[in-house]
Amino acid sequence: MSLLIRNATIVTMNPNRDVIKGDILIEGQYIKKIIRRGNKRLLPIHYTKIIDATDKIVLPGFIQTHTHLCQTLFRNIAEDVKLLDWLQKYIWPSEASHSRDSIYYSALLGCAELIKGGTTTILDMGTVHYTDSIFEAVRESGLRGFIGKVMMDKKSKNIPDELQDTTANSIAESIKLYEKWHNKEDGRIKYAFAPRFVLSCSEALLKGIRDFAIENDLIIHSHSSENRSELALVMKKTGCRNLEYFDKLGLTGKNLVLAHCIWLDKNEIEILKRTKTNVTHCPSSNLKLGSGIANIPEMLRQKINVGLGADGAPCNNNLSMFMEMRLSGLIQKPFYGPQAISSQQVLEMATINGAKALGVSDELGCIEEGKTADIIILDTNQAQTTPFVMNNIYSSIIYSMNSENVETVIIDGKIVMEDGELKMINEKEIIKKSKKYASKIWKNVW
Repeated sequence: MSLLIRNATIVTMNPNRDVIKGDILIEGQYIKKIIRRGNKRLLPIHYTKIIDATDKIVLPGFIQTHTHLCQTLFRNIAEDVKLLDWLQKYIWPSEASHSRDSIYYSALLGCAELIKGGTTTILDMGTVHYTDSIFEAVRESGLRGFIGKVMMDKKSKNIPDELQDTTANSIAESIKLYEKWHNKEDGRIKYAFAPRFVLSCSEALLKGIRDFAIENDLIIHSHSSENRSELALVMKKTGCRNLEYFDKLGLTGKNLVLAHCIWLDKNEIEILKRTKTNVTHCPSSNLKLGSGIANIPEMLRQKINVGLGADGAPCNNNLSMFMEMRLSGLIQKPFYGPQAISSQQVLEMATINGAKALGVSDELGCIEEGKTADIIILDTNQAQTTPFVMNNIYSSIIYSMNSENVETVIIDGKIVMEDGELKMINEKEIIKKSKKYASKIWKNVW
C-alpha cells in the first residue's frame, strides 16, 4: 500500500524538533519520503490513497508506557479510596472475576478508546490469567502493544484465591507467553515481563525474570513508589526503599519501566539517573487516588527518561493521552512556576520518550524517513481549538486539543481509524458486549 498525506503541518519530534509544512509518503509499514512544501522532489504518480491534511496537524502516534487493558470494564466502580484499599476491595476482586471472554472485551474496549484518542503504542500489564485474550484483542485492533501477564507470587489474605500464583508457575507461564507472542504481527506485538509491585512479588520471582529479560532484551514493567503506605510496607518487608530494592536485585537499567515513582528520595533519583531506568508519569491516576505528585521537573533536569500513561480506567476513568499531557503540564506549575515543564517537553514524554522507554526509538516516536509509519492526524477546525496558534504549536496541542480532534490514526502503515471511525474492529458491538460482561463482574464486587 502507498499512502500520501498532503498539505500537512508535520510536528516531527525528530532530533531537531522540526515543524514542517509538506507531504508524507508512506509505503508499506514505513515512511518513505517527507517532502517540504516548495520542494520539487519527484514522487510516484499513483497511490493507493491520498489524504488531504490541509489545516491539520500530523504527529507521531502517542506512546503510553503504562496501561491496564484488563481493567477497562472496571471503569467507575472504585471511587474515592486510597491505593491499597482500592486494590484489595475493588480491583483484585474484579480481576479475579474475569473470564477469558470478559478480559477479551475489556481489552478490546480499551484498544478502541486508545486508538480514538491517538494512542498507537502501549505498554500493558494484564492480570494473572487469560493474558492470551489481551494479546488477541490487541492483534485484532491494530494497536501496537508490549504486553505481559501480571506476576504475583506472594501469598496474602488480601489477595483473592484466583489471583494467588506460585513463583514457578508465574515465570513458566510468562516465558510460554513470550515464546507464543513476542514479535508477532511483523513485530507489532511484543512481550514484556510484568511483576506487579514489590509487595506482591517474591525476591525469587524478581531474580528469576531478571537474567531472562536482559538476555532477550525484554522490557520489565512494574509499579514503584506510588503511595506512602505502600512505601512503608516495602521498607518493613525488605529494609529498603522501592528503587533501592530494585537496584539491589539488579533489575534497574534501560529495560526497566516503572510506573509512578512519586515518593523518591535523592538517592533513588540518583539510581534512576545512574542506571538509565525509565519512569512513567500517570498524573490522572496519581491525583484521583490521592497518591501524590511526582517531581517530574527534577527527573527531566537529571536527564531521566520519563514517559506518560493513563494507567487503568478505574483509577482515571478515561484513557486519554490528551488528559495526561494537559495535567502533566499543569500540576507542576503551582510548585515550580509557569515554566516548570514546557509544552514541548510534555509532547516529548508522550512520543519520543515513550519510544526510548520501550527500546524502539530507532523505529518509533518521531516522523522521519525510514521510521515505522505510526502517525496521527489532528483536525484544528473545531470549536475548542479555534483559533489554533501555530507559533505556539506545542501549547496549542497540549492545552486546547482532546480526543475529538483525532481524525485519522495510522499504525504500521495501515489506517486503523479514519474520520473518527475504527476500521479494524466494530465499536458498537464491543460496547454492547462490554456492558454485558461488566455487569457480571459488578455482581461479584457489590
